[in-house]
Amino acid sequence: MRRTQNCNLDANICYVTCCPLNAHTFSIIGTVSMPSKWALGYHQCRFSYKSSERVLEVIRTFREKGIPCDVVWMDIDYMDGFRCFTFDNNRFADPKSMVDDLHSIGCKSIWMLDPGIKEEKGYFVYDGGSENDVWIKKADGSPFIGEVWPGDCVFPDFTSERIRTWWARLVRDFISNGVDGIWNDMNEPAMTTTTKTMPESNIHRGDADIGGVQNHSYYHNVYGMLMARSTYEGMVMYNTEKRPFVLTRAGFIGSQRYAATWTGDNLSNWEHLHMSLSMVLQLCEEVCRLALLRRYRLLPHIYTLFYVSHKKGTPVAAPLFFADPQDTELRKIETTFLLGPLLVCASTLPDKGAHECAHKLPNGIWLPFDFGDSHPDLPVLYLRGGAILPVGLPIQHVGEASLGDDLSLLVALDENGKAEGVLFEDAGDGYGFTQGDYLLTYYVAEVHSSVVSVKVLKTEGSLKRPKRNLNISILLGGGAMISSRGVDGEEVHFTMPSEFEVSSLVATSELDLKERLETIRPIPDMDEPSGQEGTELSKTLIVLKSGDWFLKIVPWIGGRIISMTHVPSDSQWLHSRIEIHGYEEYSGTEYRSAGCIEEYKIVRGHLEQSCVEESKVCLEGDIGGGLVLQRHISILTDNPKIVQIDSSIEARSVGPGSGGFSRLVCLRVRHTFTLLHPTEVVVAFTAINGSKQEISLDSGEVMLEGGLRPNGEWTLVDRCSGLSMVNRFDHRQVSKCLVHWGTSDLNMELWSDERPVSKDTPLRICHQYEVTQT
Repeated sequence: MRRTQNCNLDANICYVTCCPLNAHTFSIIGTVSMPSKWALGYHQCRFSYKSSERVLEVIRTFREKGIPCDVVWMDIDYMDGFRCFTFDNNRFADPKSMVDDLHSIGCKSIWMLDPGIKEEKGYFVYDGGSENDVWIKKADGSPFIGEVWPGDCVFPDFTSERIRTWWARLVRDFISNGVDGIWNDMNEPAMTTTTKTMPESNIHRGDADIGGVQNHSYYHNVYGMLMARSTYEGMVMYNTEKRPFVLTRAGFIGSQRYAATWTGDNLSNWEHLHMSLSMVLQLCEEVCRLALLRRYRLLPHIYTLFYVSHKKGTPVAAPLFFADPQDTELRKIETTFLLGPLLVCASTLPDKGAHECAHKLPNGIWLPFDFGDSHPDLPVLYLRGGAILPVGLPIQHVGEASLGDDLSLLVALDENGKAEGVLFEDAGDGYGFTQGDYLLTYYVAEVHSSVVSVKVLKTEGSLKRPKRNLNISILLGGGAMISSRGVDGEEVHFTMPSEFEVSSLVATSELDLKERLETIRPIPDMDEPSGQEGTELSKTLIVLKSGDWFLKIVPWIGGRIISMTHVPSDSQWLHSRIEIHGYEEYSGTEYRSAGCIEEYKIVRGHLEQSCVEESKVCLEGDIGGGLVLQRHISILTDNPKIVQIDSSIEARSVGPGSGGFSRLVCLRVRHTFTLLHPTEVVVAFTAINGSKQEISLDSGEVMLEGGLRPNGEWTLVDRCSGLSMVNRFDHRQVSKCLVHWGTSDLNMELWSDERPVSKDTPLRICHQYEVTQT
């Protein structure tokens, strides 16, 4: 239920638009709300930024590297103990100052609000809600208590207009901190308990016009939409001159009037890339820059599509078969979509770029083009014959653009030598456009006797046309084009080349494109081993299953354990993806030391899978300097309730003149555990000095040394589920223990001494896991 750990946008934003039905339908459900222009730029979102300083550092880095970005998102870590409408006094002590700094470099901020309100007397939202009787009730009339990130929570009953107004006023006051937009998460409503949502028997006191008093099963599907509506109305309360930005995870028919829809959490792998085309923009730095600059050049067109959608209900993005509904084969294609007359063809195959794929196109003329930015990892673009595409300048954020900037038109003539297109322009925010303060321009192009004329056919709106240059390019095919310049609003003429000249230009363009793509190295799939040995390495997950345990291990990325399931309790203990977290090992005290890390070159191509059996596996990785990191994982035969991991750093071939000893190394074992009930979890142990210790979420990061180390055992206790994970080890092998709390996970680390190793003196930590009833 959380955002991706990558620094790229992890959750795709869709403004819900409706397929064109009829005017009566849209008079009932409404069309998409017109977004602010900045909302169509790039959004930087991840889980999660730990401080305002880190937020500013990230956005300043975007600017330094020339990567476009308009928005940064704050997950629940900005809050004080996950209490909605609060800010952490240490890490986000002055949100208004942080937002002012962001605005000064052209970046907006969006902040999360969940429906779950911590049940805690003295917390102003809980106290105010209780006084106003706003909470959803149980069948017995008492407030329903459900568990979310803060622990026990109550939930506003958004089915009542009175209660929506109460929430909207909270939003209004929250916006005064400089908040530009709000992100409504967990609003299905979702719980962190095994039930996932609230009981159907809960009671809502809905208004009479939507159904009156009903149980939760009646209102479940509209709860998220009504929360988004209330949030939207709160933003309007604060400032009627700006267009609200609200993102909702849960929606219903009509929610497009109030919010964009979030398609849910995703991972940076090819499977999720296939499910979500816009993930193709989430690549390494240079390709990311190219992709985003391309997106910003297309913003004039995309913004126009949103205006048309707002007015008529037509979809902004549409599946390919919309271009030719009679062609049933187009209905099977999932890697291509339409943005009006613009066709975007992507590849979700890890070993093949979009330019290498055979794209089925709808009937008619479709001409490829680019901005001199073609790359194996970027989509291929086509423009439909008969269309004119408005294009802007490459910018770093929407605030850099002005109406006086040069405008470009890409023209794809149809079989009759004609084309037309439209461009909507306004202030980019506010509601002046509803009073006529906008400029809607209809451009047309036509060939007469080999001369192309491009002109303004008609305009709408009271906004005066700015004085600006107009760059016109006629697409010829194969990426070739001819260009001319003029002044926007004036008719532009130029002569078409002969058929022979067109053929020559197309052939030259296709050859140039082929040579350019051949010189560009595509981004490798990060699950692919590299190196001669690695190419022979199995990419199949290793599964250990015996007794109480079911483990999954990826041998090609440092032997990371990505799943540790306790079968009797059906509990998953590790917080992991293939490329991050789970069970990891390192060879030094610094985080990115050699071992099981994202820098795959350290271990890729050097792993040896020496044995795989039903209940045990041995893995080995070369960590450089003549050292190997070896790990034996087993489910004990004589006690199948226990998983044992015996890890060591061994010297195989240290350099001459070293006396047989290696560099300084430290074996560091790191496990990231999932916390379903963060506020109800503690790490408990008896220290070597005999003292009883408990470390909770409020402790942050704790390093245990000397007599404060656990005396051979520490336990992760989940008081809500009644389960505990016991981690046993030989304290003589462990010099330090580290505990670090995240929002929904916990790192527990065991550190050996830091010293050189030889063939006879390896570093070793052998430890065991067992789940018990608390």
